[in-house]
Amino acid sequence: MLLYPDINPIAFHIGPLHVHWYGIMYLIGFALTWILGTYRSKKPWTVLKNGEQVGDAIFYGAIGVIIGGRLGYMLFYDFMPFIEHPLTIFRIWDGGMSFHGGLIGVIIAMWLYSKKIKCNLFDLTDFFAPMVPIGLGLGRLGNFINGELWGRVTASPIGMVFPTGGPLPRYPSQLIEFALEGVLLFIFLWCLSIKPRQRSVISIWFLIGYGVLRFVAEFFRQPDPQKGYIAFGWLTMGQLLSAIMVVLGLVLLGMLMKKRRALWNNI
Repeated sequence: MLLYPDINPIAFHIGPLHVHWYGIMYLIGFALTWILGTYRSKKPWTVLKNGEQVGDAIFYGAIGVIIGGRLGYMLFYDFMPFIEHPLTIFRIWDGGMSFHGGLIGVIIAMWLYSKKIKCNLFDLTDFFAPMVPIGLGLGRLGNFINGELWGRVTASPIGMVFPTGGPLPRYPSQLIEFALEGVLLFIFLWCLSIKPRQRSVISIWFLIGYGVLRFVAEFFRQPDPQKGYIAFGWLTMGQLLSAIMVVLGLVLLGMLMKKRRALWNNI
């Protein structure tokens, strides 16, 4: 069994202000996205051409993450309390953010920014998709430091006892998600994006890749207590939403391949 490291979730204090590692992880994620995005903007085939445009797009995306992530959590995971007390949506200090809701928020934000700079939405999502795993991975590290979103009870040697998870060892599901949705997905998408690709290809493989990896990771993660398993005694809401991502990605991939075959037949 592994020992859970005793890390103070509060990194430092600025007067009465407590700066948490979780927030720092998000700031690092946005900073790395800007750095890598600025690097990518120097490629002749990319839609964004300088660091200023990259920064503006990240600002739009950050707003989409916050609004979509919080609204998505309330709708997908905490619907009845939200209906009974709608103002709880503003209680972000109580926690509760959904990746899938954040993704929808980001897509809407990118659509708005694409209208502003007059480009195709997929050109923007293809640009940023390889960098999304950076924020995802760092966010999972923040969850681990906070001792939250721990995994299911296990007798595995990688199990650890979390301060808020009871006396039994649990999977460090945050680290598993960090490895899968963060490191592995980043390597795959970044390698895929080194060369110019057909429009939407990178975005489609993000949908499929994240959906599959998150579906697998959910088998190690403890379901949200207010939701539990939603079907078959094992299916979680995260798996259902991830499965929808995979299906959507496969449909878009099929449409893209059909379009490509039609072009070849007309040559």
